[in-house]
Amino acid sequence: MIKIVAVSTLKPGVLQDYLQAAAELIEKSNQEEGCISYQIYQDKNDETKVAMFEEWKDEEAIELHNNSEHFTRICPQLSKYCVGDSVVTFYKEI
Repeated sequence: MIKIVAVSTLKPGVLQDYLQAAAELIEKSNQEEGCISYQIYQDKNDETKVAMFEEWKDEEAIELHNNSEHFTRICPQLSKYCVGDSVVTFYKEI
Protein backbone atom coordinates (compact mmCIF):
# COMPACT_ATOMS: atom_id res chain seq x y z
CA MET A 1 0.00 0.00 0.00
CA ILE A 2 1.15 3.53 -0.77
CA LYS A 3 -0.08 6.70 0.92
CA ILE A 4 0.21 10.14 -0.61
CA VAL A 5 -0.13 13.42 1.24
CA ALA A 6 -0.47 16.49 -0.98
CA VAL A 7 -0.48 19.76 0.97
CA SER A 8 -1.56 23.01 -0.65
CA THR A 9 -1.72 26.57 0.64
CA LEU A 10 -4.82 28.39 -0.55
CA LYS A 11 -5.23 32.03 -1.39
CA PRO A 12 -7.37 33.89 1.17
CA GLY A 13 -11.12 33.49 0.71
CA VAL A 14 -11.12 30.68 -1.86
CA LEU A 15 -11.73 27.62 0.34
CA GLN A 16 -15.32 27.01 -0.77
CA ASP A 17 -14.44 27.45 -4.45
CA TYR A 18 -11.50 25.06 -4.03
CA LEU A 19 -13.67 22.46 -2.29
CA GLN A 20 -16.32 22.72 -4.98
CA ALA A 21 -13.70 22.19 -7.69
CA ALA A 22 -12.12 19.30 -5.75
CA ALA A 23 -15.40 17.47 -5.12
CA GLU A 24 -15.44 15.73 -8.51
CA LEU A 25 -11.77 14.76 -8.21
CA ILE A 26 -12.39 13.20 -4.80
CA GLU A 27 -15.55 11.40 -5.91
CA LYS A 28 -14.08 9.95 -9.12
CA SER A 29 -10.75 9.07 -7.52
CA ASN A 30 -12.53 7.09 -4.80
CA GLN A 31 -14.24 5.08 -7.55
CA GLU A 32 -10.99 4.09 -9.25
CA GLU A 33 -9.79 0.53 -9.02
CA GLY A 34 -6.80 0.48 -6.73
CA CYS A 35 -7.94 3.47 -4.68
CA ILE A 36 -8.39 2.59 -1.04
CA SER A 37 -9.19 6.10 0.14
CA TYR A 38 -9.04 9.67 -1.18
CA GLN A 39 -9.99 12.48 1.22
CA ILE A 40 -9.36 16.14 1.90
CA TYR A 41 -8.58 17.74 5.25
CA GLN A 42 -7.99 21.26 6.50
CA ASP A 43 -5.16 22.18 8.89
CA LYS A 44 -6.65 22.95 12.32
CA ASN A 45 -4.08 25.69 12.96
CA ASP A 46 -3.95 27.28 9.50
CA GLU A 47 -7.19 27.29 7.54
CA THR A 48 -5.37 28.23 4.32
CA LYS A 49 -3.67 24.80 4.31
CA VAL A 50 -5.48 21.79 2.92
CA ALA A 51 -4.21 18.27 2.37
CA MET A 52 -5.33 15.44 0.15
CA PHE A 53 -4.74 12.11 1.90
CA GLU A 54 -4.68 9.26 -0.58
CA GLU A 55 -4.24 5.51 -0.14
CA TRP A 56 -3.47 3.37 -3.18
CA LYS A 57 -3.04 -0.37 -3.69
CA ASP A 58 0.20 0.00 -5.65
CA GLU A 59 2.29 2.11 -8.05
CA GLU A 60 0.25 0.94 -11.03
CA ALA A 61 -2.95 2.32 -9.48
CA ILE A 62 -1.24 5.67 -8.87
CA GLU A 63 0.01 5.81 -12.45
CA LEU A 64 -3.48 5.11 -13.80
CA HIS A 65 -4.89 7.78 -11.49
CA ASN A 66 -2.30 10.37 -12.51
CA ASN A 67 -3.21 9.78 -16.17
CA SER A 68 -6.97 9.71 -15.66
CA GLU A 69 -9.17 12.26 -17.42
CA HIS A 70 -10.49 13.74 -14.19
CA PHE A 71 -7.04 14.11 -12.61
CA THR A 72 -5.46 15.78 -15.66
CA ARG A 73 -8.45 18.10 -16.08
CA ILE A 74 -9.18 19.08 -12.46
CA CYS A 75 -5.69 19.46 -10.93
CA PRO A 76 -4.76 22.44 -13.13
CA GLN A 77 -8.06 24.07 -12.12
CA LEU A 78 -7.24 23.58 -8.44
CA SER A 79 -3.84 25.20 -8.80
CA LYS A 80 -5.41 28.59 -9.56
CA TYR A 81 -6.69 28.68 -5.96
CA CYS A 82 -3.25 27.96 -4.50
CA VAL A 83 -0.21 29.95 -3.50
CA GLY A 84 2.87 28.23 -4.92
CA ASP A 85 3.17 24.53 -5.63
CA SER A 86 1.70 21.73 -3.54
CA VAL A 87 4.07 19.62 -1.49
CA VAL A 88 3.48 15.97 -2.34
CA THR A 89 4.97 13.20 -0.23
CA PHE A 90 4.74 9.45 -0.93
CA TYR A 91 4.82 6.89 1.87
CA LYS A 92 5.12 3.12 1.57
CA GLU A 93 3.97 0.68 4.18
CA ILE A 94 6.78 -1.01 6.09
